[in-house]
Amino acid sequence: MRTTILSFLFLFSCSLIFAQSKLDTKQLDSKLQALQEATKTVGFSVAIVKGDEILYAKGFGYRDLDNKLKADENTLYAIGSSSKAFTVALLGIMEEERGLKFNDSPKKYLPDLKFYNDELNNQVTILDMISHRTGLPRHDISWYLFPTEDKDSLLSRVKYQEPFTGVREQWYYNNFMYLAQGLITEKLTGKSWEDNIKERFFIPLNMATSNVTIEELQNHSNISKGYVLEEFETNKITPYYNIAAISPAGSINSSVKEMTNWLKIWLNEGALNNIQVLPKAYVEKAINPLMLVGGGIADKQFPDQHLNSYGYAWFTSSYKGHYRLEHGGNIDGFSANVSLFPADKIGIVILSNQDGSSLPTLARNMISDEILGLEKTDWVGYYTEKLDKAKEQQKESKTEKKSNTVPNTSPSHGLAEYTGKYNHPGYGTFNIVSTNDSLWAQFPRERMYLKHTHYDVFEPFMVKENKVDTLSGLGINFNFRSNDLGDIESANLKVEPTLDPITFKRSPEEAKVSTATLASYVGTYTLSGTELKVSMKNESLMLFVPGQPEYMLTATQENEFIIKGLSGYKVRFEEKESVLNMLLIQPNGTFTAIKK
Repeated sequence: MRTTILSFLFLFSCSLIFAQSKLDTKQLDSKLQALQEATKTVGFSVAIVKGDEILYAKGFGYRDLDNKLKADENTLYAIGSSSKAFTVALLGIMEEERGLKFNDSPKKYLPDLKFYNDELNNQVTILDMISHRTGLPRHDISWYLFPTEDKDSLLSRVKYQEPFTGVREQWYYNNFMYLAQGLITEKLTGKSWEDNIKERFFIPLNMATSNVTIEELQNHSNISKGYVLEEFETNKITPYYNIAAISPAGSINSSVKEMTNWLKIWLNEGALNNIQVLPKAYVEKAINPLMLVGGGIADKQFPDQHLNSYGYAWFTSSYKGHYRLEHGGNIDGFSANVSLFPADKIGIVILSNQDGSSLPTLARNMISDEILGLEKTDWVGYYTEKLDKAKEQQKESKTEKKSNTVPNTSPSHGLAEYTGKYNHPGYGTFNIVSTNDSLWAQFPRERMYLKHTHYDVFEPFMVKENKVDTLSGLGINFNFRSNDLGDIESANLKVEPTLDPITFKRSPEEAKVSTATLASYVGTYTLSGTELKVSMKNESLMLFVPGQPEYMLTATQENEFIIKGLSGYKVRFEEKESVLNMLLIQPNGTFTAIKK
């Protein structure tokens, strides 16, 4: 710690030369506009802070392209994961006020929290969750396609989410661990994460228009719409995404003007206008790294940008010899970057209305070069080169995908046999229906068209405004699997690159069978001298086999039922020569029981 502080003092003394130079705003405007043109960004806003002074705050382009409404420094954008530093900062306050310790187990505050295995349950600390070193991959599809407003319910899915490595062995981003941090603050304060953010930050930092929900965002007039750049060329408006229960990981909406006060407390020992918003001890601790990210030097073109690490919701690194903290943010239609140079007392925030945009990072780097008096990099040229490579990779990917598709194959079953409910306890349930000779998947948030690729593999495409969007593929396939009876029993989705495909178990759609028909199946059946009994309970058929528990029968057709709890086992009732038979269809054969 002492060595770090001495290093900061040395850097600070060196950087005073640059801090006193006047910012050429006209030149800065020109360079930012060039980045906007290169990245085809509809609109963005920028603010720069030096110490407790705003040096620059301005908007570019449009917050609403169709209506030609211009963006300015007060325009509200979704800041996405740049929200995470707020969430950890609440824990920093809890450390001072409530005795929380970052090395505590999260289970101390969340006793119902359960992980996938004992190693996670016994070893994970709050600090591990903060620094993304639990060994869990992202599992983002769980909250993105299966949203819920209940934070406790969403966190309970973690129990079924598999890790890919051991605790503290590798850095890997995980939003669920920030949900857990938000819940810890809720349990300690008795208030929602949302209320804590407002009371602890928005009010003392005079962030009067900043908010934490889409509903609140839409109550303001100076708000930006979100856009997606399709095929690197065309901007298309995209709906706001209600982040729901995962809010502690990224639900804040703000403007660059109001975010400058957030920057100021990090540059002034946690204080704004003599009000101590963050504990000084927490700020001193939270500007330090915790876990190495990747292999050290991220880009060979910039060898002096090294020691890339992650700390208290800040990525830390050396940028051209200057110590930097930064965190990006991406959510549907918006991209952001918030950065700090603690030794130089410089803060930069860029908010944009383009999904997955490179502009915030490029603008941050360009501004850093200007304000710190560093050797200038041609960031437009750098981006153009990367873009050309990305376009080439996209072409190669399409060619490879086509070559990997086996032509002239068809599904192994009729489309109706793929329909039903598909569930994974760590994710949720989606339905597949067959309409107009096509399969469609309905998730809680999205509807998708399933295009047949080959064999039992289908590719999903989003349905937007009742039209299939062929540019909105998820990059994953639905790979359907059969059980020993040949029935479709599951769909495998490769949603995590570090894990085997996630298996969603299928439950066939329950057929509606009249009470009279069900009653006709009730009775005693004999099979090789053994009596099997079928009864009716709460309008459902129950099967009793001696020496076994009672099984519920779920109708898939008027005369066919699956045995709940036994995969690959079915019952079919058939009348033969005026005698009702019950066929027990099992992986090892079909057995006939005759009704007495």
